Amino acid sequence: MGEVADTPGADALFGQERARLWSVAYRMLGSRADAEDVLQDAWLRWQASDVRGIHNAQAWLVTTVTRLCIDRLRRLRTERELYTGPWLPEPLVATEPPPADAAAELASDLSVALLAVLERLAPEERAAFLLREAFDVDYADIARILGKSEAACRQLVSRAARRVRAGRPRVRVDAATTRRLLDGLVEALRTQDQQAVLALLAPGSTWTSDGGGKVRAARKQVRGAGRVARFATGVYRKLVGEARFRPVTVNGEPGYAVFHRGALLSVITIHSDGRRILDVFSIMNPDKLRHIALHGS
Repeated sequence: MGEVADTPGADALFGQERARLWSVAYRMLGSRADAEDVLQDAWLRWQASDVRGIHNAQAWLVTTVTRLCIDRLRRLRTERELYTGPWLPEPLVATEPPPADAAAELASDLSVALLAVLERLAPEERAAFLLREAFDVDYADIARILGKSEAACRQLVSRAARRVRAGRPRVRVDAATTRRLLDGLVEALRTQDQQAVLALLAPGSTWTSDGGGKVRAARKQVRGAGRVARFATGVYRKLVGEARFRPVTVNGEPGYAVFHRGALLSVITIHSDGRRILDVFSIMNPDKLRHIALHGS
């Protein structure tokens, strides 16, 4: 390790890059706590380095954070394999929609749907794909970060992109359309109109519940429009009269916070092709909801 950094401006340099570094870490790990831990580790390494000898602070920091994330994903593999039920990312919830100029970017690379697909990728595939597609890093830099050849990195990105496209529609759906479909779903659940739910769903639609073994939730993904409609109306039949639905933004996309007797029960968002709902994601694990500062009313 080098000498402790006392160069004027070292703290400021890290601060300038912190938002970008957190974005890399969250997309890689899907967890606020894990992203914060990685940034803390990166900060300690930054402090223990000779900052005066680092010519490109951003490149050094992005490389460090990416490698730390890859190491952490490898350590988390067994834990996530033993996770009770489906795993979904910790949601980033806001009560106001993102600015119009940021909404499309957020929806394209931060959505719960994308992060759920990325979870299926190997750590280096995930890193290469995100660096290229979300942060527009060139292949020479990706090769340096991952310690691989440019050709190998191109293959990683290409393979990851194929897997991502297979799990997501190729059309871009605007927020207004997503909100309309989601509002229709919530209204149908409120009124217990199973046929209305069914009409909103694509034939092969899915419902994924992440309870993490901490609360009652489906242990397997529910597949098929008919099964999803029956499951969803059955779940909310028990809550009618005591459930409150609050519109929010979830990872840059329209969503709902669902409260039961004043307590936050779940955060819901959807994935659609612009005409019908392809996937519903319900994040219920209280460990993933505890940082959300919302109250039922």
